[in-house]
Amino acid sequence: MTPRPNPRSRDGHYRGDEAGFTLVELLVVLAIIGLIAGIVAPQVLRYLGAAKVDTAKAQIKNFESALELFYIDTGNYPTTDQGLAALASRPADGAPWNGPYIKNSGTFLDPWGTPYQYSSPAQSKPFEIISLGKDKKPGGRDQDADLLSN
Repeated sequence: MTPRPNPRSRDGHYRGDEAGFTLVELLVVLAIIGLIAGIVAPQVLRYLGAAKVDTAKAQIKNFESALELFYIDTGNYPTTDQGLAALASRPADGAPWNGPYIKNSGTFLDPWGTPYQYSSPAQSKPFEIISLGKDKKPGGRDQDADLLSN
């Protein structure tokens, strides 16, 4: 009778045909992970895009509120030349000013990195704030659509 081979090596680790994963098993797992990522990634990107649109709308609302406070204190809205920067630092014209009305003292960028466009007076409104959206061009649809103040 021949002795059975010992499946363990001298260092006590198992050695045999069943140790580890085969290349086919690894490829199957990678294919499954790739399929899941291919299904999930577009949905996550859609949510991210919608979140940026919501953020821009919220920022525009904050600017509108700050502009109303500016108006109450000074009796007028910042001019187009003064821009939204007048909400963060005192304008040079010496008008009464109880600001800053907004904390951000740098450039006012939308979630896509483009400066908000401000004009005062605007057509049939005292002021208008515009974000050009994801495409950074006038017009567009969905996430590329322009976002306007009320």
